[in-house]
Formats: sequence, C-alpha cells, structure tokens
Amino acid sequence: MSVFTRSQADREALLLPELVDLTAHHRAHSEGYDRILSSLGIASDVAFGSIADLPWLPVRMFKTHDLKSVPDSEVFKTLTSSGTTGAGASRIYLDKEAAGAQTKQLGATLQEVLGNERLPMLMVDTIGIIKNRRSFSARGAGVLGMANFGRKHTYVLDENDQPDVEAVKKFLAEYGDKPFLIFGFTFMVWLYLYEVARDNDLDLSNGILIHSGGWKKLIDRAVDNTEFRRRFKEDTGLTRIHNYYGMIEQIGTVFLEGPSGNSLYCPDFADVVIRNPETWEEQPVGEPGVIEVVSTLPRSYPGHVLLTEDLGVYNGIDDGDWPGKHFSVLGRLPKAEARGCSDTFSGAAA
Repeated sequence: MSVFTRSQADREALLLPELVDLTAHHRAHSEGYDRILSSLGIASDVAFGSIADLPWLPVRMFKTHDLKSVPDSEVFKTLTSSGTTGAGASRIYLDKEAAGAQTKQLGATLQEVLGNERLPMLMVDTIGIIKNRRSFSARGAGVLGMANFGRKHTYVLDENDQPDVEAVKKFLAEYGDKPFLIFGFTFMVWLYLYEVARDNDLDLSNGILIHSGGWKKLIDRAVDNTEFRRRFKEDTGLTRIHNYYGMIEQIGTVFLEGPSGNSLYCPDFADVVIRNPETWEEQPVGEPGVIEVVSTLPRSYPGHVLLTEDLGVYNGIDDGDWPGKHFSVLGRLPKAEARGCSDTFSGAAA
C-alpha cells in the first residue's frame, strides 16, 4: 500500500483535523507544551483554518526542554540526537505505541522504493558504529534503524574505518545480479562506495541506494545532488538513488526523494511548510524559506509541528513524481538566524 497518494487538497482536508486533535492532546498531557502555547497567546479553543496556521515549536526546544505527553512510567524508549551545535542533545520520549508506529510508518515509506521483500544489504559504514549500544550516536541509530529493512548485511568499512574492497566484491558476486539495498550517509557513500566502486570497476546497477545526511562536506568536492546521481550512473550503473530528509525529533517520518531525483516528497501522514524568515508567512513555489515539518506520528511528545533550522524551497505542488508538495533542502540556517527563530520562544518557555 503506497503512502505517496494524497494530493495537496486531500492532505490538507484529511490531516488538519488529526493535527488539531493532536495539538489538543499534547496540551492536555504535556504541561510544558501547554505553557508555551498559552504564553504565546494561543487559546485552547482557537480554530485553525489550515495546516500552516498550526502553532510550531522550534526544533531546538527539545534540546533545552523535557517535553513529553506520556507519564514517566510509560516511557519505553528515550532517543537522543547528536548535539552538534553545542546546545546539548534533543531528548525524545516514546511509549510502546509510538515506538511501534514510527517503525511501521518508516517501513511503509521505504517500501515505496524497496518493495515488499527484505533485500541483501550493503551498509556503507563500519559494524563498530552499532556495537556500543550504550553510547548510541544519531549515526548509529540511523544505521541500526535501516538495518531492519535488509538481510545478509555486509559492512563496506572494516574495523579500522578502511574500505573493505574484498567484502564488497564478495557481496556483489553473491547478490549483485538481483536487486540489493545500499544504505549510508551521503558523504560516506561518496567517499567509501562511489570512489571504491569506480576505482575497482564494480557494477552496482541492481542496487537501490537510500542515503541521507546533508551535502556540506561534498560541496568542497564540487558534488551536488545532480552530479552525485550522474557520476554513480555513469561510473557504476547505479540509477535507483533516493536521498531522504528526516530528524530524530520527528522519528519515523522521512521525506523521500522521488525516482527522477532532486525533489523530496511527503508521505501521506506528513506535510511541509516553507516559511518566510521575516514574516513567517508561507512562501510561494520557488521562494526559499525556513522548513517546517508536520507529521501525525508524534503522540508521545509534542513534535507534530516543528520549525527546523534548515532552509528549503518548494519545487512544485501536485506536479512531480508523487502527489503533494515537493521540495529541496538548501542547507542549514546561519547560526544567528537559527537562534533568532528559537529566541522568539525562549521567553514563552521560561
């Protein structure tokens, strides 16, 4: 069952009532969330006319505040993000139901490009990243989460973080003649898979690559998404490539690149709003702004409408590979601007 079916009008009509209910649910069950909304002057009986009207939280609030909508006794899993900006790590609380829902919906989203079978899987990482379960990094969590969708896992890097060319050759000899899954973070995929495959003349044409993690490190090498796809196709035969955008603060929801590339799409239970950083109004197609991500998945914590610290742009609405809005991520907001977005709220949340 595809989760990329809803036109923008259908999505708006179907998701808005759910999101309004979720907002009320979180106000009733999270004192901190209710306090934030009250201090912003948002009455509990206010009517919201569209998804873009819903109140958002800056994503960095989860670094500074403990926000959950379940009693402590029902917390089944606590996730922490990488604290790269020095502002500490986000803490995300899941109860059993929420943990199950996020795994299920991530699976449904990826099924769109992977099909129903668990495929043999090349992991562009080292097994060491998931060995220490106690100090789990965001990267380790990503690798472990994706491992569920494959079988016969082969790690591209050895214990010393060096490419294990023989292991990759052995994997391709065994599984390379049928569809197989490749997963990794964008920079590592380029460095440790593309360059190794090119230099060793490896055939990746039956692969399906799922990758994420931003382009910052590749811009120095003059590699953007178009170049990434072109070089993989020309030098390794790999054409089924899907970047995705997601974050631990909205776990289970990923915005997936369509088959023709260069645009990310919302699954049916999610949406995106691009906001003007001066007026906070929604931007038209083609005008960059701050990305807000919206999802009906977060029930155990108030993460259903989040303002990110990323810049993005709508590429179109209902005119791409799949229905709904499709967009690109242009990079991180400059630090000062990102702080400005959340400073609007710091008085409210005190």
